[in-house]
Amino acid sequence: MPEHDDPFSGVREFVETMRNGSFTAAGARLGLTGSAVGKSVSRLEARLGTKLLHRTTRRLSLTPEGQRYFDGWVAILSDVQGLEQSVTVGSGQVSGRLSIHLPAAFGRRHVMPVLSRLAEDHPALDLAVSFTERRVNLIDEGVDLVVRIGALSDDADLVARRLGRQRLVICASPAYLAAHGTPAAAAALTEHDCIIGSRRDGVPPSWLLRQPDGSISTQAIRARHEFSDGDAMLEATLAGAGLSQLPTWLVSDALASGDLITVLDDVSGAEMPIHAVWPRSRYLKPGQRALIDALVADAARAEAGYWL
Repeated sequence: MPEHDDPFSGVREFVETMRNGSFTAAGARLGLTGSAVGKSVSRLEARLGTKLLHRTTRRLSLTPEGQRYFDGWVAILSDVQGLEQSVTVGSGQVSGRLSIHLPAAFGRRHVMPVLSRLAEDHPALDLAVSFTERRVNLIDEGVDLVVRIGALSDDADLVARRLGRQRLVICASPAYLAAHGTPAAAAALTEHDCIIGSRRDGVPPSWLLRQPDGSISTQAIRARHEFSDGDAMLEATLAGAGLSQLPTWLVSDALASGDLITVLDDVSGAEMPIHAVWPRSRYLKPGQRALIDALVADAARAEAGYWL
């Protein structure tokens, strides 16, 4: 088929360019040179008779027409990929590549063992796992599944399955409490060194506290240290760098050994939901279904560290 008659010509290069941010990065994904990808996208624009990308020396961005074209093809390619893989369901074959994004500490401790067992059970299944606290756009970035901790926003393009919930406690090392004292009330958190995780720009630092009636409120704190990784927060807290609000699945061993001590127990215990989230599609990949089922089964274990 002549290239000008092929509706897919240049589409994969265009979509991967926007997902990866450059022609070079897209080429690495597709096994092509960056120059070849750029030329393919240029031919696509010529065929359509419209400009899809704004090109500068520093970055690429979509034109309004490019945004509509990108959104449309992302949905189409997702359905095509799902359709192709769905034909293997009857044979029990779980194969292909899954792109998965996980919160760092929880992902390493609770999800990676599940992924390792899944890959061992299905040798034709390939995994691409990223550890990040960033809220990725699953559809635009071609991600098959994420695990998210915290409240979910309404999004008709996504499907979520609740795995459980995590309980938060406020804790510190004995050395920190000996040097700085134990806070007697929540308001004292504005006077202590507090260790927090990543937060969105413009959002003041605060912790979630449980009130006597069971409601959850936010309490302003003085954030001295900010880390994007739960394990780094734990290490800093163990080292005496300050107070931290951390999930019980992360600190249970340190609490049991006495290396950390909980404080403000009367207002601690706020909970956050944990979900598996994936793009809505008419065809769910066999690998996605197998992973979702495996995560749900793992969450049901009594020793999992989080609760349904």
